[in-house]
Amino acid sequence: MAVDLEQREPWMIRVTGRLSEETGRELLAMVGVVAEAGRRAVRVELSGVDGVDSVGTAFLSRAKSVADTLGLDMTLEGARGVTADYISLFQKSLEQARATPPRRVGFFENVGTRVFDAFSEAKCFLNLMVESIYWTFIAPFERRGVRWSAVWDEMHEMGVRAVGIVFVINLLLGFILAVLSAAQLAQFGASIFVADLVTIAFTREMAALMTAIVMSARSGSAIAAELATMTVQEEVDALKSMGFNTTKFLVTPKIIAMVICLPVLTVIAMFAGILAGFLLGVYSLDISPMVWLNQTVGALSINNIIVGLSKSVCYAIVIVVVGCHNGLRTRGGSRGVGLATTRSVVMDIFFIIVVAMIFALVVG
Repeated sequence: MAVDLEQREPWMIRVTGRLSEETGRELLAMVGVVAEAGRRAVRVELSGVDGVDSVGTAFLSRAKSVADTLGLDMTLEGARGVTADYISLFQKSLEQARATPPRRVGFFENVGTRVFDAFSEAKCFLNLMVESIYWTFIAPFERRGVRWSAVWDEMHEMGVRAVGIVFVINLLLGFILAVLSAAQLAQFGASIFVADLVTIAFTREMAALMTAIVMSARSGSAIAAELATMTVQEEVDALKSMGFNTTKFLVTPKIIAMVICLPVLTVIAMFAGILAGFLLGVYSLDISPMVWLNQTVGALSINNIIVGLSKSVCYAIVIVVVGCHNGLRTRGGSRGVGLATTRSVVMDIFFIIVVAMIFALVVG
């Protein structure tokens, strides 16, 4: 068996004997030699081949692929008998076309695609929002039923298990706010008003906002990951095929649980932030505990507490709907689950800030 290179126009590689692994390697090397010589075409003469095996044919296919990559037009000639029949089995790979470069997408086409995708996602989001509001706040009064067992489970996961982290984070935030405000107010001899500032800030804004951000990272990501996993494993499709309404079955228990738990956690956060201000005022600013408590009680306002709790209800709906929206739209495997989870947290925080801004503009 041999592989010879005839360097007369047109250049030809002549293969004789059995087309095996050894012969195939020599053929592959010859293709490289022809390409390095600057040739644009080469013929492979197979009339002298009297036997062939799968490894040899695989090397022949590899040689064809390398020739295409190097811009070399490689043609096969003279195969006959069993050799021709065997090679025909691999004809598809031998005749594989060169990879065409991806089509260049223009600027306006790219912008248009993004706009249509945004409108499509917004439509899906609004549909889910409307269905969620119906099945959560209207359907129970029409005797359409609620999965209360699922609601209790969600309340334990979202509420009870989140008390510790919510309390600690708001306590630390209260210390930060009290220290920063005390440093400024002390210049005017008004350190006692740190109690007013901390109390108003936490009852009206900070407690609800920080608790919502913590819950978006903790529970919002978990919701997105759970539904994304169910989606990629086709469990959601299975529920639909069995006649279940996925919004009622999967989304409603989470919304009810979050709407109940987040205001309660917000109250705990208010207490933690005010407690931090109290500890700082008593042990660092040397203000009498009774004086500080009187100042705090004087700064408490039912209106501020109602505004803070109203925000927490809106934040709760946003966290769950955004998490469910991203989870139910997941495509792909494990990478899709990760992307949906990350996207959910980012969107949660964005919409929480938007809702806070709307409250600031409307309520003041």
